[in-house]
Amino acid sequence: MTPITEVEGRRVALSNLDKVLYPATGFTKGELLHYYATTAGVLLPHLRDRPVSFLRYPDGPDGQVFFAKNVPPGTPEWVTTAEVRRSEGAARMVLVQDLPSLMWAANLVTEFHTHQWVAQAPDEADRIVFDLDPGPPATVVQCCEVALWLRERLAADGVEAYAKTAGSKGLHLLAGVRGASSERVSEYAKALAVEAERAMPRLVVHRMTRSLRPAKVFVDWSQNAGRKTTAAPYTVRARREPTVSAPVTWEEVAECRSPGQLAFRAQDIAPRLQDHGDLLAPVLDPSHATPLP
Repeated sequence: MTPITEVEGRRVALSNLDKVLYPATGFTKGELLHYYATTAGVLLPHLRDRPVSFLRYPDGPDGQVFFAKNVPPGTPEWVTTAEVRRSEGAARMVLVQDLPSLMWAANLVTEFHTHQWVAQAPDEADRIVFDLDPGPPATVVQCCEVALWLRERLAADGVEAYAKTAGSKGLHLLAGVRGASSERVSEYAKALAVEAERAMPRLVVHRMTRSLRPAKVFVDWSQNAGRKTTAAPYTVRARREPTVSAPVTWEEVAECRSPGQLAFRAQDIAPRLQDHGDLLAPVLDPSHATPLP
C-alpha cells in the first residue's frame, strides 16, 4: 500500500521510498524526497509562478529518461496549473507553488526545468541565462574561464551575473532583467556569445554544431527563447550520482582548477546553505533586475 503523508494539510502519496535511484552511491528515492523537503525554502522561490517542465527518470538515470511538459495524468486537483501558449496551440503546465506540490512532483522522480519568464507575464523575460557546455577534453575549469569573461562583459552593461553549476558538466550564468521580450534577450545573449568567441577563439564557440565543439566551451544563448527551459537551481540531476545544480560564489569560479571542485551532490547542499544562504537570491529580487542596453 502506498504511504500517504500529510504535507501542509494536503495528502500526498509517497511511493517506493527504499528504491535505489542512483546505484553508484545507493542514493534512494526516500533520500531524494528528504533532500527536496529540506531544500524547499530556497528551491521554491526559483520555481514559483514558472511553468515547469519535468525531466523524469522514475527508474533512475540508467532507466528511461523523458521530458513531461503537460500536466501529468493523475495530478491532484490542488496542484496549480497554468495555460501556456505553444506553436501547436495552448497547453497546461504545472506551477510548483508550495511544499505539497513540490513533494508530489518530487515523488515522480524528476528534474525541475523552468522558463525565463513567469506565467503572469509570458511575453516579458525576467532573467537571462547562459549555459556553458564544455566539449571534451574541456571541462568546467574552462567554463569558469569563460564565465569570468562573461561576468565582466555583462557588468560593463550594468548587468550583474550569478553562477551555478549545471549539475552535469558545465556552468550556468543567470541575471535578473526587465523590460524585454524573450526574443530581445536571446538577441542580446547571442551577441555576447559571438563577442566571447571573437575574444577567445581557441576556447569559445557560439554555434551548436557538434564538430566545432571539441576542446571548446559552447556558450548556449538559445536557452533564452520563450519556449526553452533550463535546469532550476537546486534541482537534482539525472546523472550517475545525485549531483545538484548548485549556486557557487565567484571566488569558487575563479579558483577552480579541477572539475571536482565544482561537483556538488545532494548531501553537500545543506552545509553550503548554512555557509552561504541562497547565492542566487538577488536574481529573485526585482530591484536587482536590469534593463538590457
